[in-house]
Amino acid sequence: MVRIATFNAENLFARYRFRENFNPTAEGGFGINDTAFEVHDEADKRITAQAIRAVNADILCLQEVENLAVLERFNSRMLGGMGYDHRLVVDSHDPRMIDVAILSRHPIAYVNTHRHERNAANTTWLFSRDCLEVDIDVDGTPLSLYVNHLKSMMGGRAQTHARRREQAERVNEIVDHWWSGSGEKHNFIVLGDMNDYPQGDTALASLLANPLLVSVIDRLPAADHWTHFWAGGNEYHQLDYLLVSKALADRNKTARPKIMRKGLPHRATKYAGERFPEVGHDNPKASDHAPMAMDLKLV
Repeated sequence: MVRIATFNAENLFARYRFRENFNPTAEGGFGINDTAFEVHDEADKRITAQAIRAVNADILCLQEVENLAVLERFNSRMLGGMGYDHRLVVDSHDPRMIDVAILSRHPIAYVNTHRHERNAANTTWLFSRDCLEVDIDVDGTPLSLYVNHLKSMMGGRAQTHARRREQAERVNEIVDHWWSGSGEKHNFIVLGDMNDYPQGDTALASLLANPLLVSVIDRLPAADHWTHFWAGGNEYHQLDYLLVSKALADRNKTARPKIMRKGLPHRATKYAGERFPEVGHDNPKASDHAPMAMDLKLV
């Protein structure tokens, strides 16, 4: 049994922090000894770490991680004892420098990036945050993951639909390339923050209709599908997905994913359960997303 999770950790950054009583604007310059490299923001990331500990996944796929150095520092300072000996980030092209990442207790056996691909019009990168292919060796059994963070809906769902749809269709092509004709026998998962919900004119239609994939969140009551809270419109939607291969889904017919909401801000009133002690009305918080995890039997 292995526990897989996806979590948009919201701005897992590190920034230079100047030493106490040092004002860089009042000096003629400064050196590296005048700064310290710290995870930002400390209070938020303590709660992010609490959320990760509460989920306790064997393999955790993250979104919005700045780089490998940040992931290494976050892991060593805030996730000590969790056993995430295998860590991966591939820098991509996002202007905010946010990437997808993996923390794993099991060895990473294979990595393939699609960061170099261009969109059909050749006007920009297809994946600003990559579709990261990773094979994990789970006690001798391979598990293939496709970790994503698709185009956000900032600017409007309809206005951003086309780019997100092109990304989703390419992910669908990648899955079909590897598994069409044999996918019913293999363990693979498409997961991450897809930045769209399944209702209405969704950009995810190709993925959600792929017969090789099963959206396991559908095993939960519809009212429990939401993974994200947007304060701007007081809206609750599913943006995060575990699309499990049919072989895995059939092997785990009674398994259900769990959505852990203890790190959401108190303003997300649809969740009335327990919060972590430091969580505030708006901030600090673990993220505006809730991690989703599932225990799966691979063989």
